[in-house]
Amino acid sequence: MTTTTAARTGNPYAGALALAALAPIAWGSTYAVTTEFLPPDRPLFTALMRALPAGLVLLAITRQLPRGIWIGRAAALGILNIGAFFPLLFLAAYRLPGGVAGVLGAVAPMFALGFAMVVLAEKPNGRKVIAGLVGVFGVALVVLRGNAQLDTVGVVAGLLGAASMAAGTVLTQRWGRPEGVGPLAITGWQLTAGGLFIAPLAFVIEGAAPALDGRAVGGYLYLGIIGTAVAYFLWFRGISRVPATSIAFLGLLSPVAAAVIGWIALGQALSPLQVLGLVIALGGTLLGQMAGKPAPAVLPEEPGTPVPATAR
Repeated sequence: MTTTTAARTGNPYAGALALAALAPIAWGSTYAVTTEFLPPDRPLFTALMRALPAGLVLLAITRQLPRGIWIGRAAALGILNIGAFFPLLFLAAYRLPGGVAGVLGAVAPMFALGFAMVVLAEKPNGRKVIAGLVGVFGVALVVLRGNAQLDTVGVVAGLLGAASMAAGTVLTQRWGRPEGVGPLAITGWQLTAGGLFIAPLAFVIEGAAPALDGRAVGGYLYLGIIGTAVAYFLWFRGISRVPATSIAFLGLLSPVAAAVIGWIALGQALSPLQVLGLVIALGGTLLGQMAGKPAPAVLPEEPGTPVPATAR
């Protein structure tokens, strides 16, 4: 029998958590890169360029393809974490003020707590619920504006996007990975599956690819390599070592990083209230890691399921 959570003590846990935190920090740079380097009004093409080339490169490096039950699992995870998440994220961003979209994305840890209760049989943790609410409040202070207006389609897309990513995070931990397959290969499978899901949507809705200049090529290379291949590798690696609900709280770092990057690189001013929001959001992130360890669920061991670090 194996458990779904790794030990929460010791340097290996802290190191895995710190490396995983680099992923949402990298994602926080997406807004600045998109607005400064990429063609406007091409969200699906941008999502496609983020996912598919990076996935194909990782497949070429690892030379491992999913087999058996993992063909369906890789497709499902790729759609949840990439294929559905990216379009829903961009749809919310285009239909809503950036602040509202950011707050909806910050709800992901709350979805993760609910999914973990059902999928991983983790008992609800009151401290983590409080941490999730604190995180949403902090992000709201950072990104919301008094004149923000709501759009029904945008709100639904934002919530579905947060739910999709949360479900993918929890299922990634539930299923683990096949024996002999590392996180780099798993990342390649999901990025490729997600990119193939996005490709027909991009060409049907947005038409042919736009002409790209040197700045755009550089922007797409950055998003594909740093913001996607490296970031998702660290994210999925973290999920294999840290409880999914703890990993989900790291997502709060993305809007925080976006605000800080906007301040440093784009000269966007931060008000005292926004600075307070940054501190509160970081506090919610830390509280989500420090909250009591959920009771580990004992699940049937499956062939090829990796044994957690605590059982090795």
